[in-house]
Amino acid sequence: MRNVRLVLGSGGARGMAHIGVIEELEKEGFSIKEVVGCSMGAVVGGIYCAGYLQEYKHWLIGLSRLDVFRLLDFAFSSQGFVKGERVFKEIEKLIGDHTIENFQIPFTAVAADMMKKREVHYTSGSLFKALRASIAIPTVFTPVMEGRSQLVDGGVLNPLPLNVIHPEEGDVVVAVNLNANTPVEANSPVVEEGKEMAAYQKMLIALLPQFLSSENRVEQFGFFDLLNKSFDMTQDRLTELTIDVHKPDIVVDISRDACGVFEFYRANEIIEQGRKAFQKAYTKI
Repeated sequence: MRNVRLVLGSGGARGMAHIGVIEELEKEGFSIKEVVGCSMGAVVGGIYCAGYLQEYKHWLIGLSRLDVFRLLDFAFSSQGFVKGERVFKEIEKLIGDHTIENFQIPFTAVAADMMKKREVHYTSGSLFKALRASIAIPTVFTPVMEGRSQLVDGGVLNPLPLNVIHPEEGDVVVAVNLNANTPVEANSPVVEEGKEMAAYQKMLIALLPQFLSSENRVEQFGFFDLLNKSFDMTQDRLTELTIDVHKPDIVVDISRDACGVFEFYRANEIIEQGRKAFQKAYTKI
């Protein structure tokens, strides 16, 4: 069996494509020896290393638009409008919490410390504590407080943490980039951000008028679009530079336009995109 060091990038609901990539790696006879993940990449990677990827996959597939909205526990805080506790409680009911250092496959979740301005690598302790810090998209999820540290999404500093893995001679380094500037497949629904908002986004606007005053509006983008697109642009450039410097053996590209950040109700479609993207990248080599 060929050994793989797997790096899973950040990208909201697009991260469900990681599931398809992992399934294809195993189907092709690869043995995953280490996983490093950021944001949604940390969620999928951590749950995989805990041994519950299939349970998590089936749970995702069963989510509807309404289910996704119900999992958003609004915080009404200036630091973020979603707490993120409700969704992890549901996942914990499904798989239980786990201690990272007990995993048979070494796992690292990457977050960012806003106070110390550095990356934080979780290689031990509670899995869910690490994942909650790693997914804390600034202004969307409230940050995780640890002493004087305020921890947010690792994608702020390192959306594709190739520098964190520890490959040995002969290992294959596989990176899954969720921020690829590539077109969506012809048979995939096109996400028209700013034109057609999901029900939960409309409700957010109604619930948070203080963030949507005329002073905060811009002609081209709404408040949330402006924040998200700015964060996306930063992740895009950081990802490009990281791939160029570290040169993984296989880069699996998932289009940035594959789905919206919270469109977890499209699990079947996005997981399938992950499978196809892996086969496309694998065929090239």
